[in-house]
Amino acid sequence: MGFGRCTAGRGLPWDQDNHPRSPELSEPLPPVAPDATRTAPAGATAATLDDRYGRTAGNRKRSRLLAIVAAAAVVVVFAAWVVWAGLDQSSHGLDSTDVGYQVVSDHETVVHSQVSVDPGTEAKCAVQALDKSYSIVGWKVVTLPPSNERTRSITTPVNTTTRGVTGLIHDCWVP
Repeated sequence: MGFGRCTAGRGLPWDQDNHPRSPELSEPLPPVAPDATRTAPAGATAATLDDRYGRTAGNRKRSRLLAIVAAAAVVVVFAAWVVWAGLDQSSHGLDSTDVGYQVVSDHETVVHSQVSVDPGTEAKCAVQALDKSYSIVGWKVVTLPPSNERTRSITTPVNTTTRGVTGLIHDCWVP
């Protein structure tokens, strides 16, 4: 037995056919005016809608001003980010290249690399050794003193906790 059969005899609201023009409505609808009398001038309709929804000329001006202020704020934040991220950080021509590595023992890996930096600039590099699951098993920070040469070859022995399978430069920076 479905739900419709249980409620059909009770006269519940959802069982009634209450759509417009239904003969079962308790109150008759007012007569419909012809199309000619229902149309209103465009200005009168707009004014009526503005009154109904509380729109005024002041609200429109305020909304426009708010949109302009929000757009200006977005531009200022973007410009500040560009200055902070792009122009403020100088790279000093810093570049590093991994040349190779040599696993000396279960507790030492030697990393061979080249570091290029502007002449006369000190640099630091973090050198790491990894095991077969790419976990860091050795780490060493190397300081490169200022030099007249742009590119320098460095050989870094790294002590490891377990046997390393590769060695490389993680990062270089100018202190």
